[in-house]
Amino acid sequence: METAEIRRRWLRYFEQHGHAVVPSAPLIYDDPNLLFVNAGMVPFKPYLLGQQTPPWQLATSVQKCVRTGDIEEVGKTSRHGTFFQMNGNFSFGDYFKQGAIELAWGLLTTHQSQGGYGLDPERIWPTVFRDDDEAYAIWRDVIGIPEERIVRRDENDNYWSMGVPGPGGPSSEIFYDRGPEYGTEGGPAVDEDRYMEIWNLVFMQDELSAVRSKSDFDVAGPLPAKNIDTGMGLERIASVLQGVDNLYEIDEVYPVLEKAAELTGKEYGAHSQHDAAHSHPDDVHLRVVADHVRSSLMLIGDGVTPGNEGRGYVLRRMLRRAVRAMRLLGYAEPALPQLLPVSMERMSQSYPELKTDFPRISQIAYAEETAFRRTLEAGTTILNSAVGRAKTEASGSAAGPALSGSQAFQLHDTYGFPIDLTLEMAAEQGVQVDEQGFRRLMQEQRDRAKADAKAKKSGHADTEVWKQLRERGATEFLAYDALDAEATVTGLVLDGAQVPELNPGQTGQLVLDRTTFYAESGGQIADDGVIVTPQGRLRVRDVQRPVKGLIVHTVEAVDGPVAVGDAVQAQVDPEWRVSACQAHSGTHVVHAALRQVLGPSALQSGSYNKPGYLRLDFAWNSALSPETRSEIEEVANLAVRQDLPVSAAFMTLPQAKEMGALALFGETYDEQVRVVEIGGPWSRELCGGTHVAHSSQVGALTLTGESSVGSGVRRLEAYVGMDALRFLASERALVSELSQLVKAQPGELKQRVSELLDRVKEAERAVSTLRQQQVLAQAGSLVEAAKDVYGVRFVGHDGGDLPADDARKLALDLRGRLGEQQPSVVAVAGGGARPVVVVATNALAREWGVKAGDLVKLAAGTLGGGGGGKPDLAQGGGSDPAKRPEALQQVEHAVGKTVTSGS
Repeated sequence: METAEIRRRWLRYFEQHGHAVVPSAPLIYDDPNLLFVNAGMVPFKPYLLGQQTPPWQLATSVQKCVRTGDIEEVGKTSRHGTFFQMNGNFSFGDYFKQGAIELAWGLLTTHQSQGGYGLDPERIWPTVFRDDDEAYAIWRDVIGIPEERIVRRDENDNYWSMGVPGPGGPSSEIFYDRGPEYGTEGGPAVDEDRYMEIWNLVFMQDELSAVRSKSDFDVAGPLPAKNIDTGMGLERIASVLQGVDNLYEIDEVYPVLEKAAELTGKEYGAHSQHDAAHSHPDDVHLRVVADHVRSSLMLIGDGVTPGNEGRGYVLRRMLRRAVRAMRLLGYAEPALPQLLPVSMERMSQSYPELKTDFPRISQIAYAEETAFRRTLEAGTTILNSAVGRAKTEASGSAAGPALSGSQAFQLHDTYGFPIDLTLEMAAEQGVQVDEQGFRRLMQEQRDRAKADAKAKKSGHADTEVWKQLRERGATEFLAYDALDAEATVTGLVLDGAQVPELNPGQTGQLVLDRTTFYAESGGQIADDGVIVTPQGRLRVRDVQRPVKGLIVHTVEAVDGPVAVGDAVQAQVDPEWRVSACQAHSGTHVVHAALRQVLGPSALQSGSYNKPGYLRLDFAWNSALSPETRSEIEEVANLAVRQDLPVSAAFMTLPQAKEMGALALFGETYDEQVRVVEIGGPWSRELCGGTHVAHSSQVGALTLTGESSVGSGVRRLEAYVGMDALRFLASERALVSELSQLVKAQPGELKQRVSELLDRVKEAERAVSTLRQQQVLAQAGSLVEAAKDVYGVRFVGHDGGDLPADDARKLALDLRGRLGEQQPSVVAVAGGGARPVVVVATNALAREWGVKAGDLVKLAAGTLGGGGGGKPDLAQGGGSDPAKRPEALQQVEHAVGKTVTSGS
């Protein structure tokens, strides 16, 4: 049964059972947290999470997916691939466990003549979650599976969650026994190559309050509505139904593998066992080619282009891995023009748009292979030179020739030459590579990046300096209770080394035996203020904790020196501290309001606050609506108005957890922790920051923005106190000013602006039409002034600031007016400060060898840029507008030269 038919049967079966057929979403889905759609349920997430009401209770789809987390494993096992298709059926509050299991069993075991897949029921093994007695009983009592074929497994195998607080639930996976030739008997817990997973039924029934890992989470309680989310890998079931060893051998993938084997002279499977885990390297490379070519086809088809980051980098990596695998198989010629059309022919049976769009797809893929081949050529030249030197230097040595780790690192870091290619090509010439040295340099590069980040927090001083100062005693922290305190200077550091004193104008680090300055931590930035010395003042620029127990002040000596042992006065700026407390308490208030509105799964994952401003990152998978943001803001301000008491207490970590205090993601805590409460249990968090005494002291609070900052993480931003009032005042002033400008009341402003925008668009269209008419009006006189260049009618026109689109239209119009009676060439320049040139030729000119693409490259080069196009029409541009006349002359001379050289 062909894969396309398996796909059709899936959709038809579930449609007959009342499911709405939902088309596949593009691989680039409207979800800022995902590079690509990586699961069949992604388009259904808003419904499964209860964020939106689904338009149907039952749905089914075959969703295009890409996963790249284990790209290095592609081809090594029968379970790993990048692009795949996920058959899914979904129930939003309709059927649950029994319905899902019965539907799955029906499709799998119904005879093929009756529209099913016709699998042998005796070879099906279901697994259930360890504690899911209900699902176990359904498989045993309703379906009739013997107990010895129903396997209970733990959280790692049979419990699903998103990895963050939210919905989750047990699952039941369905495995198919492919026979003893594929591995050991005993079920999926023994051998997942022989027993292949083909379907996963997720019973979404739990609300998870915390997810620490795949197997470590807290269940807060049941979900209000139970949902079903199932997924069957189309490629996996195809391998079973087509009787092949793995997903690389199904009808949609194998033709590419077969073509690659033909090109490289390899015989697939000649040296491998049935299971892909015991495969000859040649077979692994052939599978990599087959997988990556198909994946690249689908990605480009959905709008991805090769690049150096994000989606583009993933595509580039797959294309280059495919080309690299072909090289390892001994094929040095361009490979994609031979392989990509084969994949397109197979995949277009299910996705006909691939055939229509293949010219664009193939152009992008082939260009990337060409670029990579240039990289390989440049790297190969450098590598061969290094190998030659290594052989010369090693002449007569017993050790033999070798490339250093630094040489291999330069090839990788400077030229993008893969280390595995360096190893292979050097070995071919009998030269070893110091791979360990290469790995060490790579690690050093990573360490430098980490050190640069760390230096920002430690004043560029070596950690040893702080350890030495810490040995003199810990810094007594007084920031919770005071703004001013007398203290003694216990250490001074300048340019990373201890010094006896700092002089006026110098900036260094100062350590006190006690301080009222808050050191940056927990998202709250450091206090601002001064340290008064016997001889002058120090301006405090930053405060950090480079080692545990030590607080370090970065200070600028304004006047008078300061020496170790001086008695000083630490003075925090009171206005700064008040505003900082408002912001930090405001962060707690917003967090509590957020959880009250969205639920306990909206858990803070990071924060930053400074005087008057806060931002809060939290676990969530979709943008908040304006109405939801308004509700959160209202709940927060109501809490402020209620003047809730704010208190802090120290206790053990177990005590804090027992009373329900929230420990935030990514933070580490000592055994003794500080719990901050606002309104008792309404807001109770572990926190080391400074806070107001009552919620009313936060003042006004206004949300200013909400955005995505990563996978499953959103960010709220807000102003508090006077900064909030200033923000609102500026917004009010802006509304007032705009109202005066458009002569409308504030309540009418939106409608009036919309009307004005419509009028502007109409005016722009009118201007554009008029400009085009004026441009085309010149055409008649330009045709009359056409030159004869060795039998070719030539029109060259410098349009000055003429927009590129208008230059193109004028060139086409002129070509049409010149007719087809004799060879004709038109060159129109324009673009203003960013000059462009458009060249158009008629059929007779092209027969004489005059091609627009060649002419425009010459003209664009004169302008200081580049361009290209087809023989009949081409466009280019540059950066030097003064060269437009010269560019047109170059085109005219090139026409004459082409004609005379061909005569």
